[in-house]
Amino acid sequence: MALVALLIPCFVISFDVTHSCQNDDNFVGASSPGDIVIGGLFAVHGKMLHPEEYPMRPVIQNCAGFEIQVFLQTLAMMHAIEMINNSTLLSGIKLGYEIYDTCAEVTKAMGAALRFLAKFNASKDTVEYKCNYSDYIPRIKAVIGSSYSEIAMAVSRLLNLQLIPLVSHASSAEILSDKIRFPSFLRTVPSDFYQTRAMARLIHRSGWNWIGLIATDDDYGRSALESFGIQAMANNVCIAFKEMLPAYLSDGTINAKVNQALEKIVQETRVNVIVVFLRQFHVTKLFRKAIERNIHKIWIASDNWSAAVKITTIPNIKHLGTVVGFAYKSENMSTFHDFLKTLHLQPTENNMFLKEYSVLLSTCAHVEDQDLNKCISNYSQENLIYEAGMCSQSWRDDFLRANIEPGFIQSTMLAVHAIAYAVREQCKDRDCKNPVAFAPWELLEELKKVTFSDNEKEVHFDAKGDLNMGYDVLLWKEISGHMVITEIAEYDLQEDDFIFKDEEKEMEFLNLKTVKSTCSRNCRPGQMKKVSASPHTCCYECVNCPEDHYTNQTDMDYCFLCNNKTHWSPVNSTTCYKKTVEYLSWNDWFAILLIILSGLGVVLIFAISTIFTRNLATPVVKASGGLTVCYVILLCHFFIFASTGFFIGEPREFKCKTRQAFFGISFALCISCILMKSLKILLAFSFDPKLQNFLKCLYKPVPIVVTCTGIQVVICTFWVIFRSPFVEQNFFIRRVIILECNEGSIVAFGVMLGYIAALAFICFIFAFKGRKLPENYNEAKFITFGMLIYFIAWITFIPVYTTTFGKYRPAVEITVILISNYGILCCTFLPKCYIILYKQETNTKSAFLKIIYNYSSKSAGCLTVSQISLESNCTTPQYPITNSCCKAEKTSVNGNCHFEVSKHSLIRENIPPKNTAGTISRKRLSSI
Repeated sequence: MALVALLIPCFVISFDVTHSCQNDDNFVGASSPGDIVIGGLFAVHGKMLHPEEYPMRPVIQNCAGFEIQVFLQTLAMMHAIEMINNSTLLSGIKLGYEIYDTCAEVTKAMGAALRFLAKFNASKDTVEYKCNYSDYIPRIKAVIGSSYSEIAMAVSRLLNLQLIPLVSHASSAEILSDKIRFPSFLRTVPSDFYQTRAMARLIHRSGWNWIGLIATDDDYGRSALESFGIQAMANNVCIAFKEMLPAYLSDGTINAKVNQALEKIVQETRVNVIVVFLRQFHVTKLFRKAIERNIHKIWIASDNWSAAVKITTIPNIKHLGTVVGFAYKSENMSTFHDFLKTLHLQPTENNMFLKEYSVLLSTCAHVEDQDLNKCISNYSQENLIYEAGMCSQSWRDDFLRANIEPGFIQSTMLAVHAIAYAVREQCKDRDCKNPVAFAPWELLEELKKVTFSDNEKEVHFDAKGDLNMGYDVLLWKEISGHMVITEIAEYDLQEDDFIFKDEEKEMEFLNLKTVKSTCSRNCRPGQMKKVSASPHTCCYECVNCPEDHYTNQTDMDYCFLCNNKTHWSPVNSTTCYKKTVEYLSWNDWFAILLIILSGLGVVLIFAISTIFTRNLATPVVKASGGLTVCYVILLCHFFIFASTGFFIGEPREFKCKTRQAFFGISFALCISCILMKSLKILLAFSFDPKLQNFLKCLYKPVPIVVTCTGIQVVICTFWVIFRSPFVEQNFFIRRVIILECNEGSIVAFGVMLGYIAALAFICFIFAFKGRKLPENYNEAKFITFGMLIYFIAWITFIPVYTTTFGKYRPAVEITVILISNYGILCCTFLPKCYIILYKQETNTKSAFLKIIYNYSSKSAGCLTVSQISLESNCTTPQYPITNSCCKAEKTSVNGNCHFEVSKHSLIRENIPPKNTAGTISRKRLSSI
């Protein structure tokens, strides 16, 4: 870069800028001499008069459309400078000004900027091009303006050559905060970033999401459009259409563009909110045509025109709808009002604006007040030059006060004061009555860090050169037949929220929500938005939330998922419901039924115990194995019935660990005792020597019972220690939480039940082999039936249990336990109880021996019964020998009574003698 600077020689180019004007005196709108001169750029006229065709010569044309509001801004600048000069702020240093009319055109503004760059005290207005402007002293030290961002961008780029501060009172485009491209630009108003954010916030808060947007087709409009688009997206607001109007009224297509925009508004019937980033003369033209087409909408006004009194005077403006706008914050305007009252005392020699205003007032003196603005803006400078000689000066300070836009007046005066305070800091150690005491770039450095008070509020520029004071929210409403601009709230930039003046103002704001401006209807709570084929996210269908999902607000983008473990919700739900914790409780009807059945089983056990105890000495009880075995079996049945209680009620750790082991061990002990009985019966009536010897070796009652039961104890112990059952919450059922016992190990559970089944199967085999024993005392047949009931119940249990879910799953096992327990209990004891109670004649020793004798006769044809040991008091049994081939004789051996059945001739069957002998000892008989 240094090499390039050396190769490019410094030179001077001179421009005679005054020769490009038809009248040199008309080029400067207003001026006042001073030690330090401040420039001003204001669009006092709304447009420049262009020829029919493109200009053939570089001539600056006259302007038309006198803007009262901008004229007041020039007066505010003059008033602020006058106040500072009359104060002690600069201690004798006088500020001067040169104010130029840009006519809302960049070209005109650039002409004025060239004069600002001209070297101070040169013989002609010349601009020198230099490599280094550090020591260059231009005509002015700083510039205030301009009214529009597009002009500010162009002028600022030109002033960047010498880093002349450009302090704008109205240019709000967000791009101007870029200090790389606009290092010398500062402003006393917030960036459009905050304005567009406030607009999007307002729209979102009002429940609108489908809006239209109209902006000028220039740098300001495009920048505002881009910024608003970002903010709208962040607030879920969609732009239905965007219409761009030409930036200049002199553009011949403006009427067609306005009509096109209005046609779009009419077509989009769902759009009832329009955001407008336009200049005041654009808005005036747009609204006049909108009123003609009877368009009624809500209009969101930008700071450019939200406080424009001129627009409120448009005929039938009340039929246009509601206008809500954002304006720069303002303070007390009393000093400025006083200045306007003395305006007639101001000299007009160096103030072309003031002179033109007085001429316009005289020209429009015949017009009523509501049409005065329109009359003034319709005249051009050419017409006024011709008529000026015929008019005398006239003043209407009341008319000026009525057209004040406080925000712009405040920001203009702040700009002047910021420069004045920076000058004061710059002149602390310099003689600033000398215009060359400092260069503009030095003043720029002071401006960046200047801090001053405005109505007891500290004011300073931020790092981006912006003065963020916030916004006033304005509402246009009709009062006594006139449209009045009222302030309803403030927008706080830091909090990103609205602060209302009072409840009445807040209600006025809330009333805006009655207007709907949405692409789709609001989705109710319980629904969510499903974006359709439209590219806009605001256009959607409303679909119900699925099961276990909910929404509790309107227009939700998605449904919230309930906590599947603890909560549930139906379709189209607005909330989640807590799942009910369920288990097989004591007051459940089915549980009560099962408890009753278990209780009846216990009653039955006590009844059987009572019967057996009272008939202890009878052959039936003795044939059942004696009272001890019967009590053990009945006690096991009691424990089995009692174990069902562990399956009912709220599951606890102790219950879960105990219930299966308690049931399993009790059932194993019961089957072991019955197995021992089956083996005993088979042993007593077996006549096969080999089988008899085997059964004798196998028959060990106590070891059999202890071993068979002990194996089950070991299984349950290992189960409880290594894979212990535990309490578990089952969440698989939608609306309830099932509190249940997890068995810990399905394998261990299966092994426990399988072992019982194995014992039952062995018992079944032994009992089946003894099914043809004497009928009246044949337990084997009933044991076989009991085991069959057990197998049927538990085989059915497996598929039912594995396919059952919910709180009644434990009831399945209880039911199977009861069925199997009742089956074995009834088959084992009820036949004996029947004999004891209803067939007492068969429950005698003689009847017992008779049955044995008959069975033996049938089994062996002719049987010798030797040494039949009976009781100590020996009696001769009365054997019926009608159909028998045997005779019993009583003998006595060693004091014991014996009966001997000797062989006789066979009557019915010819059985060899060797096959007719058999011996039944007392031990075997007693076992039967």
